[in-house]
Amino acid sequence: MPPPSAYTILSGYTPGCIGRIAELHGTYYHAHWNFGLYFEAKVATELAAFLQRYDKARDGLWTAVVDVQIEGVVVIDGIQAATEGAHLRWFIVSAALRGQGAGRQLLDVAIAYCRQKLYDRVFLWTFEGLDAARHLYESRGFKLVRQQDGVQWGTAVKEQLFALDAAGDR
Repeated sequence: MPPPSAYTILSGYTPGCIGRIAELHGTYYHAHWNFGLYFEAKVATELAAFLQRYDKARDGLWTAVVDVQIEGVVVIDGIQAATEGAHLRWFIVSAALRGQGAGRQLLDVAIAYCRQKLYDRVFLWTFEGLDAARHLYESRGFKLVRQQDGVQWGTAVKEQLFALDAAGDR
């Protein structure tokens, strides 16, 4: 595993990021949750659609990179920030960086961006059982606001909606 200083946080699109981000999600969620083709294709198509409408004045994409390899990512989709809130999406860190602070740094960069943009609310969808991620979200002020059975990722899970009041400390 590379030491924490061996990764760099980059902002914005980099060539190959759609495939690599889909790969990170596909391999992790297949190995740990038995998600399949539906999920990986959903990540790739929704990420591609997001990047085609990406507006750096409202959206953010940050990657944790080791050498030239993406090993972590977080996205802020701000298209509905004024009404529903900014949507935190595609947050993942590879096994190569897990536990080294890259996830905390990516999440902190995304939250700071939302506060700088004066977004009042940041929300994310996840599911029950991702305990390390939940701990990280809650340590940054996210609160569980809704739970429901669902299949939005192609597999039956207990979906969870977390939200952060980003305006609370202004």
